[in-house]
Amino acid sequence: MEEKERIIQLRKELHAHNYRYYVQNSPTISDREFDFLMKELQQLEERHPDMDDPNSPTRRVGSDLNQEFRQVKHRYPMLSLTNTYNEQDVRDWFESVERGLAGEPFEVCCELKYDGLSISLIYENGQFVQAVTRGDGVQGDDVTENVKTIRTIPLVINQGTSQSPTLTGTATTDKQPSFEIRGEILMPWKSFERLNAEREAAEEPLFANPRNAASGTLKSQKSEVVAQRGLDAYLYYMLGDELPSDGHYENLMTAASWGFQVVPRNGNCIKKATSVEEIFDFINHWDKERKNLPVATDGIVLKVNSMRQQRALGFTAKSPRWAIAYKFKAERACTRLVEVTYQVGRTGAVTPVANMEPVQLAGTTVKRATLNNEDFINSFDLHIGDYVYVEKGGEIIPKIVGVDVENRPLMSQPVIFVRCCPECGTPLVRIEGEAAHYCPNDSGCPPQIKGRIEHFICRRAMNIDSLGPETVDDYYRQGLIHNIADLYDIRVSQINGDGTREKSAKKIVASIDASRNVPFERVVFALGIRFVGETSARLLARHFKNIDSLMTANADELQEVEGIGEVIAKSVMAYFSNEENRNIVERLRAYGLQMSLSEEQMSATSNRLAGKSIVISGVFEHHSRDEYKIMIEQNGGKNVGSISSKTSFILAGDNMGPSKLQKAEKLGIKIMSEEDFLSMISE
Repeated sequence: MEEKERIIQLRKELHAHNYRYYVQNSPTISDREFDFLMKELQQLEERHPDMDDPNSPTRRVGSDLNQEFRQVKHRYPMLSLTNTYNEQDVRDWFESVERGLAGEPFEVCCELKYDGLSISLIYENGQFVQAVTRGDGVQGDDVTENVKTIRTIPLVINQGTSQSPTLTGTATTDKQPSFEIRGEILMPWKSFERLNAEREAAEEPLFANPRNAASGTLKSQKSEVVAQRGLDAYLYYMLGDELPSDGHYENLMTAASWGFQVVPRNGNCIKKATSVEEIFDFINHWDKERKNLPVATDGIVLKVNSMRQQRALGFTAKSPRWAIAYKFKAERACTRLVEVTYQVGRTGAVTPVANMEPVQLAGTTVKRATLNNEDFINSFDLHIGDYVYVEKGGEIIPKIVGVDVENRPLMSQPVIFVRCCPECGTPLVRIEGEAAHYCPNDSGCPPQIKGRIEHFICRRAMNIDSLGPETVDDYYRQGLIHNIADLYDIRVSQINGDGTREKSAKKIVASIDASRNVPFERVVFALGIRFVGETSARLLARHFKNIDSLMTANADELQEVEGIGEVIAKSVMAYFSNEENRNIVERLRAYGLQMSLSEEQMSATSNRLAGKSIVISGVFEHHSRDEYKIMIEQNGGKNVGSISSKTSFILAGDNMGPSKLQKAEKLGIKIMSEEDFLSMISE
């Protein structure tokens, strides 16, 4: 057999073996034999670059090259589902479908609701071509190279009648399908626990839950990292002009025969129902059995099965009328409180943490839960040794919801909130009206110092993406950095590991240098002034226009800015009254950071919308909602979230919510199109 023919044969064999191992869990060859075949294919492909195939099984391992995610517009908007938490809401939805279909019989497809990251997969002529995240529902990130590493996602469709992929790759028709299929990218419990164990051993921050871990992994700039972390995928909806069937359930079964994973191997995870009683049987069964699944689930999705009936029912502004999500109640467990420890955040806020005897909860082992603040502890009259009830809020964050006082041990001691910082020993303070205690030693408390540096480098601030928390900690321990300004003193020779890490060192220094061009409003946010978020920083920067005016502003001047109240004003003044903070700002200025609005930003500012309160609603074509919010603020207007008699007008895009439209008509509020708005502010 010629080498090129062997390449084609190996690709078919490896795709099939991959499906049997990862989807069916029934491999027909050993791992060693699989590795030998993969190695042979890699060597043959190296000798024949003209046979390059983006969907070759060898692409599953990923690349260590950085990649940039580009934005891709969805062909069909990815809307969210309406959530419900009780049986009556399910009955109401079922009856609304009956009314919408005028009594026509219908089936409901009942499916598990997976707790992952929504994904859209595009196939053309049976070949995987693109993967796009949900994003804002209109457009998302192109994560194609990362998704290729997920072995339960077929790269090539092996179309058959009712068979899964075969070693020969025989299909019943020459025409290969083109379609879009949607689902969830997840991190199975096993992969999650293994990853966190590795991070704990390396003294790295742990992921809070599998969903966060999956999301962070899929957005990794290196597909090699994605390949190593063991993501999985379950697919639940097929779209396209030529689908196999009018039935959603039937389309999923066809997708399964093509090699897609549509249900976990436990089986019975998808079922058709024709009555509310059958729906509740499915819900009640999986409310208990979901604990045995390999991945996180948080509810049940109900969909009208017929695609024709789905089109007839249509959509609201935010969700389809033909589908609804039933969310499970939070799972509860009882365990013993062993001790309370305290964490210090970048703003100095001290958070108490309950350390408990390990207990299984919603698929993971829970040992810690936040206690929020001193008032929260006192509300439960917590004692060390108490048996506490723990739930996961939204199946994610563990929290204590009760105490079994009757089983409290004799002579147990009440939990007393600390009075001094657990990291630096400074007496804590509590600001009037605030629930949290703070460590005021912001210039000498290690967690605060490192936390402010991590905030400074984050994407929405200075976007120094070559650095991370682990690197910041390493540089701090080496004495290279003690504050945010020290970053700009770092030289390649200091961090290149005696020449062994020169490439990454140059990249870090280049990334720090590039941050000098970050606009002024993000510099204000990056300073990490307590209570000053992105919006507040933008408002302050646009009002005062340069750092000198902001540093010398008094309380009255600060509160003249729309959206800036007494608490933020006091915090800004306190920050700039600190001589060390002022020195840091002067150093940053000397290093070339932007300390005033650019000429372009200044020229874009006007008072055309002064005194106007504007509501944004719908989906837009020319700019994003965030961009329109910035334009409104630049022109002196105020963004508001809800319609009232004080609303000046509504900037409306496509699919404006019917309730907002009705309220606007009732109050006689003007509705302005995207084009009219752009014309108005450019006059």
